[in-house]
Amino acid sequence: MSVPSAPSVTPSPNVPSFQQMWRELAPVGRDSGSHGYRRYAWTPADTDCRAWFREQAELRGLAYELDRNGNQWAWLGDPLAGDAVVTGSHLDSVPEGGAFDGPLGVVSSFAALDELRAREATFSKPLAIANFGDEEGARFGLACVGSRLTAGQLTLDQAHALRDADGVTLPQAMEAAGHDPAAIGADPERLARIGAFVELHVEQGRALDLSGDAVGVASAIWPHGRWRFDFRGEANHAGTTRLADRRDPMLSYAETVLAARREAAIVGALATFGKVSVEPNGVNAIPSLVRGWLDSRAADQASLDMVVAGIEAAARESAEAAGIELSVVRESFTPVVDFDHALREELASLLGTDARSVPVLPTGAGHDAGILSGSIPTAMLFVRNPTGVSHSPAESAEEDDCAAGVLALADVLEGLACG
Repeated sequence: MSVPSAPSVTPSPNVPSFQQMWRELAPVGRDSGSHGYRRYAWTPADTDCRAWFREQAELRGLAYELDRNGNQWAWLGDPLAGDAVVTGSHLDSVPEGGAFDGPLGVVSSFAALDELRAREATFSKPLAIANFGDEEGARFGLACVGSRLTAGQLTLDQAHALRDADGVTLPQAMEAAGHDPAAIGADPERLARIGAFVELHVEQGRALDLSGDAVGVASAIWPHGRWRFDFRGEANHAGTTRLADRRDPMLSYAETVLAARREAAIVGALATFGKVSVEPNGVNAIPSLVRGWLDSRAADQASLDMVVAGIEAAARESAEAAGIELSVVRESFTPVVDFDHALREELASLLGTDARSVPVLPTGAGHDAGILSGSIPTAMLFVRNPTGVSHSPAESAEEDDCAAGVLALADVLEGLACG
């Protein structure tokens, strides 16, 4: 774990604007064909994003630090002083992801600091900008790895057991990217020095678009998790095996996908099978194994439990009827996050006006702020997404709304760190 160097008093005069930062970061990890992003943890694209973050920190005279879990920090003031105000988000992406999910929060954090300096704000507390590693979990299948490790929600054994599709473990990937994985693990001393964490994020839905607001405050994150369903049947020839003689796991998997939609609709929850792996994966072969991953989210724990139980019951009924073996493993789970009420209300007060209060809304998407909420006070700001599309190249936010997000974040940081 590195020790941050002392920050200089004044930033470089060559500090790039929000638009310049956005243009610099935009090509990194972007596929020229789909225009989607493939910024997976500990890959060359991730390395380039990390280099960009460090450059932005150094251009502003901030003390750069890489912590034991691979999270990046840019500090203004003494990192050891305590009661620090931290902002930031993540730079990695889902497969074929959009440009805004994560990066908008990081770029806006640097731009908000620039705005506060332009206001000649006087900081009474240390301020930090963070880039948390592997938030999306695209490579190793577990979301928010960097913040989970820091908060002690991912043990060393669990972290070492994480593997990507090629069998590369998390420590091996970190080491290959030039980071020493020997010290990964809980970092309570770091968290004890943080008084508040505020994450800005593009909204992953249309609530703000429907209300006509550019910026909102998060109230809570729905409980959510990922479950792996393994359907094991018998591989055989697709052209010679009678239908009556088949033990085809694909049929049970298909029934389960349909059941997920039915069960989620009953209680107003969400359930998605978005990833599937088939063995032997041949056009003319009946599969021996179909492995599907369920993502499910609901407004409360009871509803989520009901949905997942209903899906599993339907899967087992179908599998038993077809002579298919089924195993279900919960790979990750995050309980409901009710953001710190005092901090949430302070944000709403800082951003509200006499004429209009800032909207406060829940989200079904997980975030680093949600993981850290069990250890420190956290809050979130959302920037309007006109289409509600996320985790897709079609993800978007208007330039005026992004600017409003920067100003809102600057107002919040001024209220928290300059008071």
